[in-house]
Amino acid sequence: MMTAFGSSVRTSNTCNSLLKQLQQQIWIEIGESEAERERMLLEIEQECLEIYRRKVDEAANAKARLHQSIAAKEAEIAMLLATLGEINVNSRVNSDKTAKSLKGQLASVTPLVDDLNLKKEERMKQFADIKSQIEKINGEISGYGNIVSSVNALNLEGQDLSLRKLIEYQSNLRALQKEKSERVQKVLDYVNEVHALSSVLSVDFGKTVSDIHPSLHGSSMEHVTNISDSTLEGLDQAILRLKSEKKFRFQKLKDTVGSLFELWNLMDVQKEEKLSFLRITSVVSSSESEIVQQGALSLNVIEKVSAEVERLTKLKASRMKELVVKKRSELEDICSKTHIQPDTNTADDNTNAMIDSGLVDPCELLASVEAQIYKAKDEALSRKEIMDKIDRWLSACDEEKWLEDYNHDENRYSAGRGAHINLKRAERARITVNKIPAMVDSLISKTLAWEEEKRKLFLYDGVRLVSILEDYKRARHHKEGEKKRARDQKKLQDMLLTEKESMYGSKPSPRRSNSFRKPNGYGSYGNGSVTPSPRRNSVGCSTPELLTPRSYSGRQNGYFKEMRRLSTAPLNFVAIPKEDTISFSSVYGSEPESPPQS
Repeated sequence: MMTAFGSSVRTSNTCNSLLKQLQQQIWIEIGESEAERERMLLEIEQECLEIYRRKVDEAANAKARLHQSIAAKEAEIAMLLATLGEINVNSRVNSDKTAKSLKGQLASVTPLVDDLNLKKEERMKQFADIKSQIEKINGEISGYGNIVSSVNALNLEGQDLSLRKLIEYQSNLRALQKEKSERVQKVLDYVNEVHALSSVLSVDFGKTVSDIHPSLHGSSMEHVTNISDSTLEGLDQAILRLKSEKKFRFQKLKDTVGSLFELWNLMDVQKEEKLSFLRITSVVSSSESEIVQQGALSLNVIEKVSAEVERLTKLKASRMKELVVKKRSELEDICSKTHIQPDTNTADDNTNAMIDSGLVDPCELLASVEAQIYKAKDEALSRKEIMDKIDRWLSACDEEKWLEDYNHDENRYSAGRGAHINLKRAERARITVNKIPAMVDSLISKTLAWEEEKRKLFLYDGVRLVSILEDYKRARHHKEGEKKRARDQKKLQDMLLTEKESMYGSKPSPRRSNSFRKPNGYGSYGNGSVTPSPRRNSVGCSTPELLTPRSYSGRQNGYFKEMRRLSTAPLNFVAIPKEDTISFSSVYGSEPESPPQS
């Protein structure tokens, strides 16, 4: 400041000396007038004033430019701070502004602007790198990965470059990278599944995936880049098609192998011929999801089995008569076990005659017999509960027959070996026999319910079971009446015998003398004890035989063959003796315990 003041004093002294020299020497020597002198002094003052004014203006302009530069720098700083999201730099700018001149302020702001610009450039590089990765992944996901969006990747001017925005972009990038990883894994899983299905079906794997996208058929599936929705959808559709084809082929192979098994069973194919199809039949025994063997469901395998079925079918046609007879035998066996009458139209004599005459197609005849087998099995299944009840009833009838024979045994209470076993069996048999009426009633109600449900009669060897049961109930009732009359007659005999002994005296009975004689229908064990065995009562016996389904069976009673042609109305097979009572003369003429004389 002092230097500037001294320079101004020296300049003023110089100007005064020059003005004095001009006024006292030069203008006097020249002879200038006072007016001229005043005019020239005024001009000098004006020129000096112009010079000062110009200099002041220049200084003012310089000051304005400095203010403008500082304002521009401050505006740039504000913009950079807003772009970068900085908030702690304004305090430093304000402190420099109050402590320094304009040039000092400008000198202090300029480095800050440079630092912020450098930071902005670095931040823009970070944003550009992240955005390029985001654009690349988005392009891969959308399916347009080869198109580089350079405009979007580099147009970062005026955008938010704050750290918060950078973290947001980084978070978005990580989410896209995770999605990409999941999509890559999904594509790999899809491709592996397509490969497995193609292997099972013997389908060209390369062509299948190349039709979806050429990049999928590569040597290294770890570097898959095509992860777009269209690729995933294409792979998903391909898997659905292959699974549908696999299901169709599996069902077709299963049906064909089933026909092959039927032909093998029908034609008794040798084991050696089946060995070549062992692998194929093992595939069919597995579930569809378990089939992973290469070529297990190829068209060649299906064609091979189909060709074998066709060959055996042609061979079957030549052996049709034998097959029909075999199936008929199977049908008769099923009907025999379930006591169902088979259709006589497909009997052996009829079928052989129809085949020889050419009136029917052997295949149709075989199909008819197979349909009858299926129908017989189905009916046997529906009759099972009733048949089980019939078996229990027949078993109870056998026990009743055994018990009757046992009760007629005079040595049943002997102390021989095995007697206690027969006593226990007799006790169980009495319990079982007491249940027979309830068994019959339950069987009748069950049979009627079956007939109501099936809307047809329940036939047992051609005769309605209800009729058989009703006949059995009538015969049993008649038998009970005969037993009651026999007991009454026995009491009367005992009374008459007692009176006879009191009048004439008793005498030994010749029949009681041989008490160890073996009765009819019993087997002796050599020790005096006997085991009852079932025996048929004669028609003239006082207690007629009870009728059971076995009495109606054509296999056990030839009489049923004659009665089969009759209607299923209740039949009277009970043989009732003509004489229900025994005359007193025959009683007096016979010994006690002797059989009634016919």
